[in-house]
Amino acid sequence: MKTVLITGCSSGFGLEIARHFLERGWQVVATMRVPHDDILPPSEHLRVLALDVTDPESIRRAVEAAGPLDVLVNNAGFGAAAPFECMPIATMRELFETNTFGTMALTQAVLPQFRQRKAGVVVNVTSSVTYKALPLVGVYRASKAAVNAFTESLAAEVEQFGVRVRLVLPGRSPETRFGDNARPHMKGIDHEAYAELVKSVFASIEGPGPVTHSEDVARAVWRAATDPASPLHIPAGEDAEAWAAEHR
Repeated sequence: MKTVLITGCSSGFGLEIARHFLERGWQVVATMRVPHDDILPPSEHLRVLALDVTDPESIRRAVEAAGPLDVLVNNAGFGAAAPFECMPIATMRELFETNTFGTMALTQAVLPQFRQRKAGVVVNVTSSVTYKALPLVGVYRASKAAVNAFTESLAAEVEQFGVRVRLVLPGRSPETRFGDNARPHMKGIDHEAYAELVKSVFASIEGPGPVTHSEDVARAVWRAATDPASPLHIPAGEDAEAWAAEHR
């Protein structure tokens, strides 16, 4: 029986990815900063572990407790939207610490066992916003684009060891509450000069149109993890697929 470790499983994409693998008979190590055993159905194939991807000791403990892995899914992350001129440097650093360096650090911790066994898959979940320049999300976009670039190079590095690396790029999703999660990071920011732009961007984020559902992301991650013929970049969701087509 194969084992997958998934980060950011407390809600949204990570929670659905964990469900998806459990339903298909995998051993699932679902990680989150504050463990909640009751958010997934009880299963002898499920372990819930504490993991803060910005804390090296937390990473060490989680990887040690997880044991041998077949797939690592780096899904943990958060978004913040604000005019670049107004965004605090502290928020910028937090975005990169979680979205970028957290992904890199956990991947680095798991890679030795994959290399030694000459098998394993790393799936990095980023964002389709990397396909298209949008206002207010420049720093968030940069933190995800950095993971895209890192993933592409890593794939070329570890292919020789039989290790596969893939990218899943979701679109906007009502299930991740991006707008709600982003607003606290805008508190106290004076963006009066950008008020109309902020209003219109948040309206577009939360407005009608094609979206990405958690199931779309779970299916894309499953494909990345189990199909050796899958492409390096896998858009997830109707809107993400449209943006990917425009980008091509």
